Amino acid sequence: MAENKDTMVSVDHAFGKLPDHLLIEIFVRVPVSEWVQISCVKKHWANIFQGECLWQTALVRTWPLACKAKRWPGPIPRGLSRRRYAALYVSKHIFAFDGENDEIVGHTYLFLKEQLELSTTPPPSGILHGTIIDQFIACGKSRDKAHELASQIWLAVINNLEENEHTFLLLKRLAQEGDIFLPYPYSRSYRVQWRVFEKLFTDFRDCFDHMDYYDVLACAKYKFQLIPSAWLGY
Repeated sequence: MAENKDTMVSVDHAFGKLPDHLLIEIFVRVPVSEWVQISCVKKHWANIFQGECLWQTALVRTWPLACKAKRWPGPIPRGLSRRRYAALYVSKHIFAFDGENDEIVGHTYLFLKEQLELSTTPPPSGILHGTIIDQFIACGKSRDKAHELASQIWLAVINNLEENEHTFLLLKRLAQEGDIFLPYPYSRSYRVQWRVFEKLFTDFRDCFDHMDYYDVLACAKYKFQLIPSAWLGY
């Protein structure tokens, strides 16, 4: 037991002598899933993960072509290396798109998810949707492609929201928002509206009181006419 303790102290002492640039080279070779745990080991290591240098290194090593990407116009900024790494990671693991515009898809996903999850009073969905459409059009996407990408991002975000009271209240508000008739591609996808109600009536059914349930059910019947029997029977 004493030998194991001495070994751990020796290893910790050896790591403590390494300069930051070598620690960074070690950390970026560790699977991303373990980065949070590593950053909790020591305050110094936490500071490294909060700094820009590690994320620049990780960005260059993982997506070398990202450094050559030009800045894009539009309302959603590119941000620093940590934000760019997160956006590219999302693009690869959630959307699996190919092409030079992968990064903006990830940034748009992060933007929408943060607006819906972190804000106590998120902007109306029509404003968020219009911002996403404008971003893709500013980046040279066609109107059809912008509409399709926006729909995919909404669906991905809705599917990845945490199951808590905030999400229930958010989805209920999205379900009860009045229809805003805007020209294509700013009109919101039928698939997205359907998914909001589907998630409410399945994952969050137990959160309803009777009045809320029948109010939201009335909205569903108005928007979709025919609704699944699984949504009924509160």
